[in-house]
Amino acid sequence: MRRRDDMTFAFEEYERRLGDLRRRMADRLLDAVVITDPENLMYLTDYQTTGYSFFQALVVPLDDEPFMITRRMEESNVHARTWLELTRPYPDTGDAIQSLVQSLREFGLHTKDVGYERNSYFFPAYHQDYIHAAFTEGRLLDCFGIVEEGRICKSEAEIEVMRRAARATEAGMRAGIEACSAGVTENDIAAEISAAMFRAGGEAPAVMPYVTSGPRTMIGHATWEGRTVQPGEHVFLEVGGCFRRYHTAMMRTVVLDELSPSMLVAQERMKLALAEVESAIRPGMTVSDADNIVRSIITDNGVGAHLITRSGYSIGIAFPPAWDEGYIASLNQGDSRILREGMTFHILPWMWGVDGDKTVGISDTVRVTARGCESFFTLDKDFTCKPEHATPVVLDADAPTPIRDGVA
Repeated sequence: MRRRDDMTFAFEEYERRLGDLRRRMADRLLDAVVITDPENLMYLTDYQTTGYSFFQALVVPLDDEPFMITRRMEESNVHARTWLELTRPYPDTGDAIQSLVQSLREFGLHTKDVGYERNSYFFPAYHQDYIHAAFTEGRLLDCFGIVEEGRICKSEAEIEVMRRAARATEAGMRAGIEACSAGVTENDIAAEISAAMFRAGGEAPAVMPYVTSGPRTMIGHATWEGRTVQPGEHVFLEVGGCFRRYHTAMMRTVVLDELSPSMLVAQERMKLALAEVESAIRPGMTVSDADNIVRSIITDNGVGAHLITRSGYSIGIAFPPAWDEGYIASLNQGDSRILREGMTFHILPWMWGVDGDKTVGISDTVRVTARGCESFFTLDKDFTCKPEHATPVVLDADAPTPIRDGVA
């Protein structure tokens, strides 16, 4: 390992992570592991690149020096960002898996028990078929999750980095809320969110903000498409800020009118769900119990809305296509895993289909502490109401009943 002081974390943090990984390797009787998940590479070495669609792998032997297999163009990221000293790059005209197999032989690992991340997005089936056909003297064993066991609980140093991400998240959300008004486009709102996040020190997030208005809020994972926000509508915002690939996220809702009775119910249900689950979260609580608190409160709403997803997910290091660590842990029904100090979750008691045609959200990112939990944010949770952007009321001189959009 090459000691340096210009990485995201102190050198000792990476030494600890590598040591913890090797202890888990020893427990699984593995002589080496081949790590291909971009988030895991970042966690172990500080390596990152947007070119992760090309095959890349970190090989960690149980006792010897780790080494990296990368496309030659990406090798510069190894030297510029990480503590690694050994690289085996391949050219664009080369064969990445052949390079990996040859390197395993070079370092005496070709007859050993080697773990690999079978479920990694970036170790596709045809690459796995190839390595199984070529790695004939040793054994390949699935070790998916071996790095994630260390990632699930964040260190104090990681929490500080997530606080930097949270500042970008809040700056973006404040700007988005301020930008919401009748006559602007969803693109205008997204532009203000993005500019504010980046000016606050945020970096390119794994997913750009979700911005939808009016009927488009009912489209799952939709974002801006140039639509002009109309008077009296609502705008759904979800922002994930990023710093050094660590993320925090929040949902908020803007109403360009006074709150209707059903929208008030939705607001209060979501606030109650967050308050109740955050007061209950502590080490030892099960994932399922946390989900049940949120789900039961949101389900009992009386305005036709539903919670159609998990009620939260682990969040931390992320690359596109998603900002969550939900594959490591999600707040789902029937999951008996327990919460531990240092876990971080985006809790989302959002409501799909208020009055049948509105999706609204209020969410929070929290960390589990020694005896409870705390939020990364300070932003108010209430819907932001802007009645000055409501549809004008037209009064009929012959009738005392106010008419909105020509309808009494």
